[in-house]
Amino acid sequence: MSELDGVGEMVTGGLVAGAIEPSTGVGTAPRDGACLNCRTPLTGAYCATCGQKAILHRSLRGFFGDFASGLFNFEGKIWRTLPMLAWCPGDLTRRYIAGERARFVSPVALYLFTVFLMFAVLSFTGALNPSGLSLNGAKEQQAELAKLQTERAEAMRLHRDVASLDRRIERQKTDIAELEQISSGAVIKTDEGDEIPGWLSGIVRGVQRDPKGSMASVQDATSKYSWLLIPLSVPFLWLLFPFSRRYRLYDHGVFVTYSLSFMMILVIVGGVLVWAGMPALGSILTLIPPFHMYRQLKGAYQLRWYSALLRTIALVTFAFIAATFFAMAVAAIGLS
Repeated sequence: MSELDGVGEMVTGGLVAGAIEPSTGVGTAPRDGACLNCRTPLTGAYCATCGQKAILHRSLRGFFGDFASGLFNFEGKIWRTLPMLAWCPGDLTRRYIAGERARFVSPVALYLFTVFLMFAVLSFTGALNPSGLSLNGAKEQQAELAKLQTERAEAMRLHRDVASLDRRIERQKTDIAELEQISSGAVIKTDEGDEIPGWLSGIVRGVQRDPKGSMASVQDATSKYSWLLIPLSVPFLWLLFPFSRRYRLYDHGVFVTYSLSFMMILVIVGGVLVWAGMPALGSILTLIPPFHMYRQLKGAYQLRWYSALLRTIALVTFAFIAATFFAMAVAAIGLS
């Protein structure tokens, strides 16, 4: 019997009497038969209290083995979680609350993962860069302006009325000027004579002095404080069931976190579509959130269709309010 087999047999029997030396590259087992993490007596290959392995590897191969194990464990869960989140969000929420925790990615882990992925994708596609955000739009607006000017020249040649075309051209020029302001970061303007509260004047001057830096600060605050969306949203969801003793704040928290994770995924897909030159297809994604909220409400809280529909209308309104509060909060944090 090899030394490793002997250690494995002793661990299984709960009578580990020795340890494999780290220099062998195999692993380290406790000498006294107790877990190296919590000191609980071992009765198998894993600690019954904390779940740590009885034999710990101290080699580069073991390091990458632990990395792969954690990655594929998450991957296995996520392929069970994402399809249900997309099409059966109510069932996913209800089953997780009911106790099926090991089968699915936890809502908090999924939310943190999607937030990280969203900012990574939007940064890669240039959506977080004001100039990159307006580049495609500016090209389309310029092309439309050129088309209108060509139509006006043709109408003038045929001695037709061009008043309506002139109005459309002016509106187009205004839109292009606004896109140029976004591209330059000049998103706040004040006219002479405008009265600005004292507490706000310093922020406005800072934005006017360094618009791009101010927007970068707001983006940084948005990524750091994205978790604020959860506590801001839970009270609004509670208002949909104010007198129910069946549902707890924990249930609403799971609902909100899974729902926000799905919305982040939509933002990721939309950003990729816009980057790929398909903004029209990306705009269709804005129709999905109400439908998804309806399915999640109906399935998670076991509602009848009309009850779920009424609550969906209220939830969409609450979502806009919570998003407004969040935007105000991160703007205040970032600009201050």
